[in-house]
Amino acid sequence: MRKTPYKKQQMHELLFQAIETERGGIKIYETALTCAQNKDLKIEWQEYLEQTLNHEQELLKVFTELGLDPDTQTPGRDVTAHIGQSLVKAMELAKQQCTAEAAQLVAAECVVLAETKDHQNWELIEHVAMHGQGGAINLLKAASDAIGEEEDHHLYHTKGFLRELWLESLGLPAVLPPPEEVKTVETAIGAARAETARDNMLK
Repeated sequence: MRKTPYKKQQMHELLFQAIETERGGIKIYETALTCAQNKDLKIEWQEYLEQTLNHEQELLKVFTELGLDPDTQTPGRDVTAHIGQSLVKAMELAKQQCTAEAAQLVAAECVVLAETKDHQNWELIEHVAMHGQGGAINLLKAASDAIGEEEDHHLYHTKGFLRELWLESLGLPAVLPPPEEVKTVETAIGAARAETARDNMLK
C-alpha cells in the first residue's frame, strides 16, 4: 500500500480537537446522566463516561510521546470547545423547561451529536495511521486500536436508544433496549442491519 506523508501541523490540529472532544464528552456524559430516565440507558452512559475518561488518558500518552502540550489552544479547538459547552447548556435548559422524558430525548440527541464528532476524529486518526507516512504512525495506530471500537459502540448504540425513545414518546411500539444493544452492534453495517431487523423484534 502506497503511503503519503501527512501534514504534521494539521495532524496536531486533529489531536488538539480530539483531546478537546474527549474532555467535552466527559462533561456531556456527566450532564446526560442527570437527564437519563431509562435504566438501560443510564447503565450505558455510565460505561461510556468511564471509557471517555480512559480515552482522554490514552490521548495524553500520545501528546507526551509527541512532545505536545495538551492544553495548547487553536481556533479549531476553541470552536470544538464551544460546541461541547453548548450541548451541555442545551441539556441544562431542557432539564429546566421540559418534562423528564423530553429532557432525556434532548440528552440523547446531544450525545449523538458529540459522538459523531468524536467518531470522526478517531476515523481520521485511524486513516492517517493506515495510509499516512510519518514518525507518529505506530503511536497513532496503537491509540486507534485501543479506542476505535468503543467509539463505534458509543455512536451506534446511542443512536439506537434515541430512535426507540423517540418512537416510544410518539406512542409507537419501541424496542428497548434497542436492537443495536441486543445485537452488540460495532459497525455502521451492523447498525443498519439491526435497525432493519427491529420490526421482527416487535413480534
